[in-house]
Amino acid sequence: MGFASLNPPYIFPMPSAVRDNAALSRFELDAAGATAVLTYKFADGVMTLLHTETPPAARGRGLASQLVQGALDNARSRGLKVVPVCSFVSAYLAEHPEYRDLVAA
Repeated sequence: MGFASLNPPYIFPMPSAVRDNAALSRFELDAAGATAVLTYKFADGVMTLLHTETPPAARGRGLASQLVQGALDNARSRGLKVVPVCSFVSAYLAEHPEYRDLVAA
């Protein structure tokens, strides 16, 4: 069954912007009543991206990718390098060469 055959039409809510919740050391992205998170830690101008988690009900909508992109854009705007400990972040970086310059040597 495709989305067009659902009644009423199925609409994916647009997620809000990625936000940095510094108090909890994580980036957050809300959509459809769920919050995807990407935890991090800072040291010496480097942001270590530790773990990405999307609630099961919100998976398959690209939230984790949007979250990682937002975190990487944040790092770039702050002049930080990143260390991708999270396997999802590593996979994202492998598919998006425009962010590879951010990876700490």
